[in-house]
Amino acid sequence: MPDVELPFSREEYAQRLAKVRRAMEARGIEVLVAADPSNMSWLTGYDGWSFYTPQAVVVTHDGEPWWWGRRMDANGARRTVYMDEARILDYSDDHVMSTEKHAFGQLAGLLDGMGHGSARIGVELDNYYYSAAAHQHLCAGLPAADVVDATALVNWQRGVKSAQELVYMRRGARIVELMHARIREIIEPGMRKCDLAAEIYATGVSGTEEFGGDYPAFVPMLPTGADASAPHLTWDDKPLKTGEGTFFEIAGAHRRYQLPLCRTTFLGSLPSDMRRAEKAVLDALDAGLDAARAGNRASDLARRFFSVMEDAGFHKEGRCGYPIGISYPPDWGERTISLRATDDSVLEPGMTFHFMPGLWMDTWGLEITESFVVVEDGPGEPLADVSRGIHVKG
Repeated sequence: MPDVELPFSREEYAQRLAKVRRAMEARGIEVLVAADPSNMSWLTGYDGWSFYTPQAVVVTHDGEPWWWGRRMDANGARRTVYMDEARILDYSDDHVMSTEKHAFGQLAGLLDGMGHGSARIGVELDNYYYSAAAHQHLCAGLPAADVVDATALVNWQRGVKSAQELVYMRRGARIVELMHARIREIIEPGMRKCDLAAEIYATGVSGTEEFGGDYPAFVPMLPTGADASAPHLTWDDKPLKTGEGTFFEIAGAHRRYQLPLCRTTFLGSLPSDMRRAEKAVLDALDAGLDAARAGNRASDLARRFFSVMEDAGFHKEGRCGYPIGISYPPDWGERTISLRATDDSVLEPGMTFHFMPGLWMDTWGLEITESFVVVEDGPGEPLADVSRGIHVKG
């Protein structure tokens, strides 16, 4: 066995592999090609900023998984995965940014050479990291194979967190608590937003004295004033002004496990319409967390949340949250369950969610959220402890 410091025990990786294989068997999939870096890491321990080039973990029904990627990244695999050296496969650098050959064409040849040329092969079609060209070249190189969509097959196995995963997420919670405390300490009129963003990053990466932080899967969102009417604006170099609110959508991260938490700050005297919205969101948060009980459905939480918001005069559409865990850019969601009125997925103990009731109005916005874990008995348990009310600073 390789002498690698792993974030989880080999027994836990074996359990994860068995879960994935059961899901593959249920769908008649003989070979799975997982290109999502979160799935790659969850299955093998692999951790590297190499997802801008083709890479994947290949799972069959016997033996350890195969790591496959760019040759210069193979040493990164040797330093992070639990598998033996023989299970690390690579391709040469002349496949990178080439118009003459494609790495997934090379993977097709490897799979054919392993005897999988006519297998039923699952791929993650609807995924950031598996391109249309990758699919074309894989299929062209395996003309006798049955290549089928296995999007989110691995993601669904990640939903219930192990005890060690929850340790990492609680560490992320401690980090995001420090990030929000730092924001509230230093934010003031005249401060450039880029300088505030730099402090957010510094605090998140430094972590605590006991453990450090990682890069988040999402950059900090901190739109101000009218810009806060849009949920996904980042920052600029303009100074903060009295009479404007800013929401902070940020996450603490540890061992790539993400713990997002959103709060809002207002510089000056808080307007009455924002105070009314604050009360509605806080009441809806409490109602949703109370509905986040094991055995209930995602839709139960969503309906409770939306009902409270409607009663307070705020109409919202869409979803109000999603599952979280290990993740890489550009997203910290697991892309499975949605906390919406039409999703009847059953909540199980150990599932973790970002419950996100944001309000984006015509000229302002606010976000007050909680990341929580479903427990054996009782309402959803928030993982971080940061006062929820709008932070008002004169």
